[in-house]
Amino acid sequence: MRKTIVIAAAATLMMAGAASAQQQPTPQPSPAPTAPAAPKGQPAVPTIQSVNIVDITELPKDTQTQVNQIVAQRGDAGLQTLRKSIDATPKVKSALEAKGVSSAQVIAASMQPNGALTLITKKAS
Repeated sequence: MRKTIVIAAAATLMMAGAASAQQQPTPQPSPAPTAPAAPKGQPAVPTIQSVNIVDITELPKDTQTQVNQIVAQRGDAGLQTLRKSIDATPKVKSALEAKGVSSAQVIAASMQPNGALTLITKKAS
């Protein structure tokens, strides 16, 4: 189960890095209201239902290697974006504080469709 979460986190990080590299086009004002992009019954982004915090040292060695490779590929800009997003989300920030860590220690994140957010942390070396 934990390995599946980490692999999902790794895949999410790879996609997040690519998505953050793309710029959004400037939206054009529309004269008439448009229909919502997603049906009201299905939100486009899952709501955070739970937050799991896992230190990288708790993961198997091969999974640690995969996470470290993804973090290296994403770079500092992607990491800073992730941490700013965490700090802007009170529920996530308070979950980290309850574990005695801060967003500065988060190196990866994965959001599951069921609303389970997993944060992988690393103590400063």
